[in-house]
Amino acid sequence: MKKIEIFGSGCRKCKRLEKEVRTAVNELGIQAEIEKVEDIEEITARGVMMTPALAIDGEIKSSGKMLSTREIKEILQS
Repeated sequence: MKKIEIFGSGCRKCKRLEKEVRTAVNELGIQAEIEKVEDIEEITARGVMMTPALAIDGEIKSSGKMLSTREIKEILQS
C-alpha cells in the first residue's frame, strides 16, 4: 500500500490536488493511504517550501505545482 501525503494549508489548490490524487488512485485501482498535512511546521520540517506538494512513500515528488490526474498517475506508476 502506498502512502500519499498532500502538503498545504487547505487552500483551493491544495484541495484540488487532493481531489486529483483520489481520482488517480481510484482510476488505477491501487491501495493507498492518503493523508493531508496542513501543519506549517511539519510542512517546512519535511523540506517543502512551496505548496501544494505531493509525497509518495515519504519522498517529495512535486512542490509548488498543480498536477493533473494524468501526471499523478504517471508518478504513482513509476
